[in-house]
Amino acid sequence: MINSSEDAIEPNSPEGEEMELLSLLIEKYEQENYRMEAPSPIEAIKLRMEQMNLKQVDVAPMFGEKKRVSEVLNGRRALTLKMITLLNRYLGIPLESLISGNKKVKLEPEKKEKLLNVSSVKEYLNSGRAAVI
Repeated sequence: MINSSEDAIEPNSPEGEEMELLSLLIEKYEQENYRMEAPSPIEAIKLRMEQMNLKQVDVAPMFGEKKRVSEVLNGRRALTLKMITLLNRYLGIPLESLISGNKKVKLEPEKKEKLLNVSSVKEYLNSGRAAVI
C-alpha cells in the first residue's frame, strides 16, 4: 500500500506515521507470540548446502576431509573453531547460527546465579535480544 502507485501513502504524513506504528506493533506482537527458534548449526549447514547445491565432497576442504563432513552432519563430531570460521567466510553462514545450537554448553548453577545478579546482564537477557538460556 505504501509503495503502490494508486493512493500512495507518504512516509512522513500522518497516515505514513500510523502505518509505521502499526508495523512496529505487529513486529513486537510476532516476536512475543511467535518466536522462531534459530536452526541448529547442523541444520544451518545443511540448508546452506541445499541452497547452493553443494555436496559433502564440495565442502570437505572446510572440514578437513569428506569423512569429517559426514561425522559433523550426523552429529558424531563437533564443529571446531576453524570449521565455524571457514563456513562463515566461504558459505556466509552467520556465526550465531553456527555456535548457538549446542544445548550442552551451560554454566554451573552457582556461576549462572552469580552472572544473573549482574544488572546489565539481567537487563540484556530481559530485553528479548538474547538467546534463550
